[in-house]
Amino acid sequence: MFDFMNDPTVALIVATIVKGAILIVVLLTAFAYMTLIERRVVAKIQGRLGPNRAGPLGLLQPVADALKMAFKEQIVPTQAKKAIYLVAPVISVVVALCAFAVVPIGNNWSGNRNVHSIWDPFIGDINVGILWILAISSLAVYGIVLGGWSSGNRYSLLGALRSAAQMVSYETSLGLALSGVLMWAGSLSMVDIVNRQIDMGIWFLFAQPLGFCDLPDRWCG
Repeated sequence: MFDFMNDPTVALIVATIVKGAILIVVLLTAFAYMTLIERRVVAKIQGRLGPNRAGPLGLLQPVADALKMAFKEQIVPTQAKKAIYLVAPVISVVVALCAFAVVPIGNNWSGNRNVHSIWDPFIGDINVGILWILAISSLAVYGIVLGGWSSGNRYSLLGALRSAAQMVSYETSLGLALSGVLMWAGSLSMVDIVNRQIDMGIWFLFAQPLGFCDLPDRWCG
């Protein structure tokens, strides 16, 4: 029944699709529950209860939000360029998810780093993994700018340009913060960087704490 899986190319494509689907579901679920945690923390700070109605302790609130969003009416401003207006947010989401394609989630299933399988817990191990993350994440600017411009509203465009300038300004310092990791690892591959930390017996965040402290500020703005 699954004789086609004997073809290495077909097996690789199937494995990539399956791992990609699992990664997308995990990431979107994690993002949803991180938003729930943020809402609960903000509510505590402001002396409110926060979302606590959907499910036990409000744990099903992300599911309720997803269902609500799926059935909401799609409203497009009359002066907007509809095609670009609808594609712009898709660009930002796809770019954010694609950045995780080269991030290793765990060790090889064989336990031997020199023995690889198409089902190893990462979608791709390319020798320029860090460069891929920096390059693909910089494309998120296009989604923001296109969204603001295609709305046909001058204030939306100004807000989009401000956000784009803010994101671009962080890229230089982000690259400088990562340069220390590259010098320690001697490779741009994310898998090689992880293996190098294992060989040295130290996480690079302890080897260059100043660079690590700079990263959250650059990612979060």
